[in-house]
Amino acid sequence: MSQKQHHTFQAEIQRVLDIVIHSLYTDRDIFLRELISNAADALEKLRFLQSSGQPVHQPETALGIQLTTDDKALTLTLVDTGVGMTRDDLVENLGTIAHSGSKAFLEKLSEAKEKTSLNLIGQFGVGFYSAFMVATKVEVFTRSHQPDETGWLWTSDGAGGYDIEPAADLPRGTRIVLHLKEEAKDYAESWQVQQTVKRYSNFVPFPIKLNDTAVNTVQALWTRPKAEIKDEEYKEFYEFIGHDSDAPLARLHFTTDAPLSIQAILFVPSRNSEALGLGKSESEVNLHCRKILIQAKAKDLFPEWLRFLKGVVDSEDLPLNISRESMQDSALLRRLNRALTGRFIKFLAELSDKDPETYAKVYQAHHRFLKEGAITDYDHRDGLSKLLRFESSLEPKDKTTSLADYVLRMKEGQKEIYHLSAPNRETAEASPYLEAFKALGYEVLFSFEPVDEFVFNHLNEFDGKPLKPAEKADLKLDDQTGGLSEDDARQLASFVKETLGDRVNEVVTSKRLVGSPAVVVDADEFTTATMRRLMRAMKQDTETTPVKVNLELNPRHPIVVGLAQLRTTDAALAGKVAEQVFDSARLTAGLLDNPQILLQRMNELLERMVAPR
Repeated sequence: MSQKQHHTFQAEIQRVLDIVIHSLYTDRDIFLRELISNAADALEKLRFLQSSGQPVHQPETALGIQLTTDDKALTLTLVDTGVGMTRDDLVENLGTIAHSGSKAFLEKLSEAKEKTSLNLIGQFGVGFYSAFMVATKVEVFTRSHQPDETGWLWTSDGAGGYDIEPAADLPRGTRIVLHLKEEAKDYAESWQVQQTVKRYSNFVPFPIKLNDTAVNTVQALWTRPKAEIKDEEYKEFYEFIGHDSDAPLARLHFTTDAPLSIQAILFVPSRNSEALGLGKSESEVNLHCRKILIQAKAKDLFPEWLRFLKGVVDSEDLPLNISRESMQDSALLRRLNRALTGRFIKFLAELSDKDPETYAKVYQAHHRFLKEGAITDYDHRDGLSKLLRFESSLEPKDKTTSLADYVLRMKEGQKEIYHLSAPNRETAEASPYLEAFKALGYEVLFSFEPVDEFVFNHLNEFDGKPLKPAEKADLKLDDQTGGLSEDDARQLASFVKETLGDRVNEVVTSKRLVGSPAVVVDADEFTTATMRRLMRAMKQDTETTPVKVNLELNPRHPIVVGLAQLRTTDAALAGKVAEQVFDSARLTAGLLDNPQILLQRMNELLERMVAPR
């Protein structure tokens, strides 16, 4: 055939084109990614043909992609030296797109009730037509790799049909010329094209040149065997994708074929930006498919608590919509999320065993995220619980221990794991709640961050051992002697309860205190004083119901012994002392709303002691 032939798009094809051009894409840059992706596929096919020994036209021509901008003519040209197309290929691939199942797509679209059903387009492979978002006319010059074929020119404005005519003296491959719309003239500027290529197509496995200058200079490191990659290459790659000049604390590079095909490199940054007060961060792991960027800072690829990670995940199993901006199959995305999350948790567990010093640095920088995961991620809670670290009453300051190590050190007969919340180490060690544990030689985990209380509450247990707040532990020191008799202690408890009234739920004699006169314990079996304090802080702008607590008195402490005697000689003064003991205990527990009352009463008591008689 030697003459130009005009072909009219069928109505259903025109409808698909209208959707692609006007409704599908939310980011116009996508068109260039689609065209480069198609070019890379053509080059890959030619490389396969050559490796299998099949004859190709111009075998000496190097494989690559060339982009050329012309801001005078307002054109963008893309050339690849791949397999090219015959006339029949043009009709099949660019003329009718019937092979892509457009009828099936339109039937699906007519059945759908929501606009989001446009994502169905991705199942039919019409990415080439995204070019019409930016072009008034598209010319495709192509010459097949088959030695006995000739060149062809396909032309269309996307508004009714296309022309096909012979084109002589074409080299092997395809040249696409986009005549740009006025509102898309930026794509005739090299800076715009370079920026787009680096963002979406930087890791295409063939050279990409823009106006004869190489663009994709960073390799797709995740596709290479780990043994072949030097630390300097990992560092350069991290700086490129992570935009961070500081070396990462750790990296995970892995490849797996089951349950999904995954190639990934994940980095743990040296800093936690949220801890620096920079607001909530977002994931910086980019999702690729066959080295083509699908989604930058991919959402839902990892659970939110892993948002501190940076890196790349590439999977060939992804069914994508045409814009590659979202996943077709949410069930598959969930499988990918579970696989990636489980693998990273396993990596951290291995790191903690083999390189505890490095893991300590990772934990120090990002422990808040791991704790967030322990609270919110039920599926991975068990794995995360093994990664948590806390200071301990049996370890030096600043040295942390795991829950597993705690269990190994548990005393014979001990059935619970004990923990104590406090603002800092000094406060924890001085806490009256710790006295019985010191006397019995039981280890207690210290937690210094408000979130820890929620962590322990959600974990509930570890290795079959319940996690118990120290203040709720049912410990007794039965061998203590001296102090008040049982009857005197009972009468004093009754007096203090009558004095305090509704401010206290009950007053009892304590069998766990050693050096403190009293301690308060939340009357709610499942709530601790720290939890109450946090709840109050969250409701600081609203009125809160006064907290009812139980008061435990130490019958061996001199203050309590003296109070028992004072109530028989000066009940009024004994009442003030009882209130002072109660408020002091509440202050220790962080439950005293107004310390000024405590100070005023203390001054009254001191004045009474030193006043001339």
